[in-house]
Amino acid sequence: MTEHFLHYLWKFRLIENPLLTTQGERVTIVKPGEHNSDAGPDFSNARIRIGTTLWAGNVEVHLKSSDWIRHKHHVDEAYQNIILHAVLEHDREIFRTNGEPIPTVILQGKFDPLLYERYRDLSENLNWIPCEKLIGAVDPLVIESTLPRMMVERLERRSAYFESVYQSCGNDWEETFYRLLARNFGFRLNAEPFELLAKSLPMKIVAKQRDDLFQTEALFFGQAGMLKKRYRDDYPKRLTKEYRFLRKKYTLTPIDGHLWKFLRLRPSNFPTIRISQFAGILCKSKRLVSEILGAETMATLKPIFESAGSDYWMTHYIFDRPSVQKAKNLGDKTIDLLLINTIIPFIYFHGEKRDNPRLMESSLDFFTSLTREMNITVKKWMETGMKAENAFTTQALMELKENYCDQKKCLECRIGHVVLNSSSNT
Repeated sequence: MTEHFLHYLWKFRLIENPLLTTQGERVTIVKPGEHNSDAGPDFSNARIRIGTTLWAGNVEVHLKSSDWIRHKHHVDEAYQNIILHAVLEHDREIFRTNGEPIPTVILQGKFDPLLYERYRDLSENLNWIPCEKLIGAVDPLVIESTLPRMMVERLERRSAYFESVYQSCGNDWEETFYRLLARNFGFRLNAEPFELLAKSLPMKIVAKQRDDLFQTEALFFGQAGMLKKRYRDDYPKRLTKEYRFLRKKYTLTPIDGHLWKFLRLRPSNFPTIRISQFAGILCKSKRLVSEILGAETMATLKPIFESAGSDYWMTHYIFDRPSVQKAKNLGDKTIDLLLINTIIPFIYFHGEKRDNPRLMESSLDFFTSLTREMNITVKKWMETGMKAENAFTTQALMELKENYCDQKKCLECRIGHVVLNSSSNT
């Protein structure tokens, strides 16, 4: 038995009547209170009728009454206005600092034992998701109503990270987006070096040179630590010469070139290609943030991030190593990943910071208009019978898996709640 399960019982009023205090007074739960997951009493603003008196205040839930002492609540002023102590096992009397006993109710035997057995099965099984064998019986309307909440929670978590970047950038929107986009351009393997590259080369410096793609590439490749070798080709030679001038002009310090990873990457994903494409986007769009915030449809948003870099990369993936001629445009799937992981969440974040519901709503619409992702997680969800129609759905399902299913938070999930209660009644 866990306190978490007792909290669940209390929150959803799954406790059977009659409910009596240890002193024999009848207890009626008028309002269970608001569940508190932070420090302090477990439920605040509860309304409890004890005998004939209606009390308003906080409720604390424990496995044993003695946990009150073990958790040191008896010396914490935050717990002095507790109106009811709900425990599984009553092993000692608990008193307020003025000597008054705290009304206590015993929950043992006051809930459906099948409910607990189902909870144990969900929390202890090793299935891909705890309810993998049961979710097929859940009403589709329950799932449909759960996914929007998951999508918003995912965006809120992303916004919390964006906020930290925004503050570190001195509340500069252009610099913030530039750093976020750079990190995403590295995708999984090169996210860290791309972020370091952006930090080493502020947007205000890039902005001074981005009328010229060659100078912009010289800045990026130089700051990436990739222009320290002696190259044979004319292009990297000219980049090196240009970077030496720009480095001195702006007093720049490059990052370590050994940070970049090429192994286990397709050539089209090599950091050299990604850096050139990144430079191309910045040179094409002079006011990137304004453009994405002003985009009203996917047809106007997506083209902003179409980029092929400079002509040299038509026949190269790495400096001095010729390859078959091939355009190095950002593919549709790559742009979709940039949109999903950075660009659209940034629009939501900006709308949230500026109290602009239109931007927040449009970000959700953008997700709906994007093709679904197809990865291992999404494939597994589809095997359970789940429909994945667009990026809104796939992002919501990934949030559900990562932050509920993987953490066995079935008691906080509406789908889990339905599974638990429907199973206990069969």
